[in-house]
Amino acid sequence: MPLSFESLSHGTIAFSFFNIESDMLLLEHYFVFATDFCQFIGDMAVKSNEEAYKNKWPVYAIEERENIGDLMGAIHGVRHTGFIGDVYRRFPFPNNIENFKQKPAGHQSQALIRDIILRYARQIRIAVSVAKGVFEIDIGQYRFSSQVFQDLVKYVWRGGYPRWQDELRPDYILAMKDKIEGHRQGLFEKIQFD
Repeated sequence: MPLSFESLSHGTIAFSFFNIESDMLLLEHYFVFATDFCQFIGDMAVKSNEEAYKNKWPVYAIEERENIGDLMGAIHGVRHTGFIGDVYRRFPFPNNIENFKQKPAGHQSQALIRDIILRYARQIRIAVSVAKGVFEIDIGQYRFSSQVFQDLVKYVWRGGYPRWQDELRPDYILAMKDKIEGHRQGLFEKIQFD
């Protein structure tokens, strides 16, 4: 489920897993698989003692809001529009709310999700940068404070709003945490995983 996070550049924006059968994350209109996101974050942590961090992350961008779709309509099975609607046609919201948990094997659906998103999105590379001593990060057009950035990372660690099924985290999540815990400086200073 999407949660709202406060950016420094655009006010409140959405960041979330949006379907429990997929590991894809949305950041407003950017989409990235959690496997890639965690690799990017782990690499950033390892380089957090450097003068500055600059990289280009490959993401999928959907510019037209209607092409993103209606998440709440898709969840309730009443409006399957855009990319999110197509994903929910393939992976409907569970009938039993107790089954609403992020699946640790969601990365196994990446080929199918990639085929769906390419109908709506274009692949781009967004600039990601952190200046040493400045506790802010730019991810594409969005800027976040270090606290909100840590909240994004912890959201992924937890498995989003529904949390990981049976609290079992995929290996790529554990690898990200290990890298961060080995490099608690800069943006990662004082981050605590619950």
